[in-house]
Amino acid sequence: MSELVKESWQKYLMQLQTYPLRTKAITAGVLMGSSNLVAQKISGAKKIQLKKCLLFMLYGFAYSGPFGHFLHKVMDAIFRGKKADKRTVAKKVLLEQLTTSPWNNFFFMMYYGLVVEGSPWLLVTNKVRNDYPKVQLTAWKFWPLVGWINYQYVPLQFRVLFHSLVASLWAIFLNLKARSIAAKKP
Repeated sequence: MSELVKESWQKYLMQLQTYPLRTKAITAGVLMGSSNLVAQKISGAKKIQLKKCLLFMLYGFAYSGPFGHFLHKVMDAIFRGKKADKRTVAKKVLLEQLTTSPWNNFFFMMYYGLVVEGSPWLLVTNKVRNDYPKVQLTAWKFWPLVGWINYQYVPLQFRVLFHSLVASLWAIFLNLKARSIAAKKP
């Protein structure tokens, strides 16, 4: 078994080196689809809604993976030549939290409402207007630590993988929050 894992990891690393964008997109897609599957199971769904899992895979593949790939390239370019000290890491985390974090949470909530749930525009915008501040404040309590670990300890080629792993847990949280809100409605 150990050899199989080792060989699979080596093949993954080769794909990551040869086709970084594609590999990160596929990885994010698989992780996002899995996160929705886990969220459905945790919330007690009697029957797995495969369509939702596939829509989450699409989100990871088409948006989350590529966005992370280019985000880390841009961050690396912005801070090129800077000493990789705690001050620089703090600046990266702050920049990420003030720019991409609000956008990503807004985009995810809109995507979830409009595409995954298929809710009407007005309902989704009202829901986002009501829930977004709490979600973003929660994100600012959680994601800076993830960003710090990512920029301080994770090599550039693995940052999207690390972020995608944590984002799949975050997506479970957002899924469960959305489901609990939907369940409270009469």
